[in-house]
Amino acid sequence: MAERRMPGRAAADPDFLQFNDLTCETVGGKVIFATDEWFAPAQNLLKREPPQFVASAFTEFGKWMDGWETRRKRISGHDWCIIQLGVPGLIHGFDVDTSFFTGNHSPHVSIQAGCLDQLPAFTLEGDRTGMAASDSQMAAVAKLGSEAWPELVSVSELQPGYSDCCHNYFRVNCNWRVTHLRLNMYPDGGIARLRAYGVGQRDWLSVSTNQLVDLVALTNGGVCLGYSDAHFGHPRNMIGLGRAANMGDGWETARRLDRPKELKVDQRGILQVPGWEWVVFRLGHPGLISSIEIDTNHFKGKDTASGRGGILGNGRSFFLLRRYLRSHHRHHYSETELTLSHPVSHVRLIIAPDGGVSRLRLWGRLTPTTAASINQRRPTSKL
Repeated sequence: MAERRMPGRAAADPDFLQFNDLTCETVGGKVIFATDEWFAPAQNLLKREPPQFVASAFTEFGKWMDGWETRRKRISGHDWCIIQLGVPGLIHGFDVDTSFFTGNHSPHVSIQAGCLDQLPAFTLEGDRTGMAASDSQMAAVAKLGSEAWPELVSVSELQPGYSDCCHNYFRVNCNWRVTHLRLNMYPDGGIARLRAYGVGQRDWLSVSTNQLVDLVALTNGGVCLGYSDAHFGHPRNMIGLGRAANMGDGWETARRLDRPKELKVDQRGILQVPGWEWVVFRLGHPGLISSIEIDTNHFKGKDTASGRGGILGNGRSFFLLRRYLRSHHRHHYSETELTLSHPVSHVRLIIAPDGGVSRLRLWGRLTPTTAASINQRRPTSKL
């Protein structure tokens, strides 16, 4: 049975949760070092799916857990790991999720961050359950000097993994580009997931104004600023990498409760239904959009039926009007179909009356501006 989201709980959630998870394995995040992974490997921290618990699941090393869990420490020190962000960028908050770690969660945590000019040559491969860092791995990671990286989250207490307290939120003020994180647990234990919410940051000085770029892509700094409904899937999923893996990897709204008891169409075949749903994105860089892709991959029986939808740029006017979206289909709109002649920095996608979209791509060319003005912008929540 689905968990009912209570209004009080929604109001208590920090607004940075609407931003992109820059560490998720689906965008290329990976753990490149961990001191110990006896019960469960650290790579589990970066899974997109919520943690699961299987009471009967055991491995040869002990209880199977869907997270990172180290052995009970009997030597000096504490456990830690290094995470390489899938999308380098500005981080505005963390969710350290201890779901299902009750009696074995890490009691304290801290998080440090670094910006490396070159990616480390070492990484971790395969299932590392039951393993610990070797002397050679310890020597290699020591060259990073991660113990001296700036601290984004000072040593803080973690709540155990019960459903009413498992999400440990930390808001941070980080106005510089981050490529790697060091997650410290004190002294040992388990953590289910680490989410680092922020905005990707690309080096726009390396991009020509003649080059076509997906201006709203997660990897290029696109970010969701607000939306009307995200009951089944958050709209930030639409700017993710590649095509959607399934319906859960897109934006899907609830069915509108104000829909008529009997549906009718007008003489043009357009469904007559009230209302619509919307989402606002800020582009990674202002630009002139020349083509659009709206992908409804995997959404079958959930198509957006009305022609009342469109894309609005900078609050001025629609530049893509009245397009019927087919189920499970990749829709392409060329420059000749767009009514837009000015650069935009924000867009609003409207679907009517409701439904789902898996991906949104806005291809265009950059508007000349200073890189500093782009890189220093901090997103503001509209929720």
